[in-house]
Amino acid sequence: MQETELQTFDAVVIGGGPSGATAAWDLARSGRSVLLLDRAGRVKPCGGAIPPRLIAEFEIPQSLIVARITSARMVAPSRTSVDIPIDNGYVGMVDRDKFDAWLRARAVAAGAELRIGTFSAVERAGKGPAIVAYRSADATGAMTLKKVAARAIIGADGAVSSVARQEIPGGERPAYVFAYHEIIKSPVPIEGAPATNFDPLRCDVIYQGTTSPDFYCWVFPHGATTSVGTGSAKKGFSLKDAVARVRADNGLTESETIRREGAPIPLKPLRRWDNGRDVVLAGDAAGVVAPASGEGIYYAMLGGRLAAEAAETFLATGNVRALRQARQKFMRLHGRVFWVLGLLQYFWYHTDKRREQFVKICRDRDVQKLTFDAYMNKELVKTRPLAHIRILFKDLAHLMGFARA
Repeated sequence: MQETELQTFDAVVIGGGPSGATAAWDLARSGRSVLLLDRAGRVKPCGGAIPPRLIAEFEIPQSLIVARITSARMVAPSRTSVDIPIDNGYVGMVDRDKFDAWLRARAVAAGAELRIGTFSAVERAGKGPAIVAYRSADATGAMTLKKVAARAIIGADGAVSSVARQEIPGGERPAYVFAYHEIIKSPVPIEGAPATNFDPLRCDVIYQGTTSPDFYCWVFPHGATTSVGTGSAKKGFSLKDAVARVRADNGLTESETIRREGAPIPLKPLRRWDNGRDVVLAGDAAGVVAPASGEGIYYAMLGGRLAAEAAETFLATGNVRALRQARQKFMRLHGRVFWVLGLLQYFWYHTDKRREQFVKICRDRDVQKLTFDAYMNKELVKTRPLAHIRILFKDLAHLMGFARA
């Protein structure tokens, strides 16, 4: 087949997670021809928490919400804990296998074409559209190389993005931690059976160096199932052993394991998301996972939407500078939040002594209120300046060792 005979799409979106599926949905709804390329059989390890703003902003049906969390428990290295109620609301929990599949199906319903395959390379010849090469199974099951032409490309293929490595300056060296979790059957209380430290309406966030030397562990209920996981950038640290310890500490060792998953999680946004020609990144490929919390679904979907907007403007005008808009808009909206959370992770996650102090800070109602306001609304709350000042001095007192236990 000659290159001139290749099927041409306005946009090829590489990666069918929340970011890529959202970008494909938005572009298809605007009337663009879209190919959504996704790998088969992959589910990202993720706690599955989504805030109310995501549910409303991205029109998520209640049928996908498998649990409604009304409190969080922060657990210190000493195993002392702080329970934080979620006032006037809840955090929705989703199963990523069903959630991601629904997002892809919605993009297809809007007009996008979904193909299962693995991205291989972007090829260029002359001044025409870029050629996206990918490997996909043929009718016999054999993997074959296939190609399509693309006027614009959105790379949403994860933290270690092949698109970023090939096309984006600096994209070959992303900073990330590696996350691992096990999806287990949620325990059901049985009279006479050993008690568990498990609440189906509470998310547990565990700050212990023995189970994560530089991040945290989690126990996030999903209704009938629960995600138990951890993350770390430390080479040689056994994530599987850490999850086994978390399960043992919480009475979850005997719970049936349904599946195990691992993947890199980016630590900070890349300095550049576009190649100045026809490619823009979104989601984990762009590095948009919140420091300290590791939250990524909302930011991934927003990143996908902003990448789609930038691609649409580029397609309509031919102005390659439009591709910069995705990063510019994202950082204008959330750069400050990422900076604050990055400082929090840097100061509090490095030693158990600091982790202990951090959990103590979480007892403070000002901290609790502002933390959940920021999480639920996805912005730093500006209406309570005195509370911000109080928290600043409390943080400094704990950091310097002046505060009492």
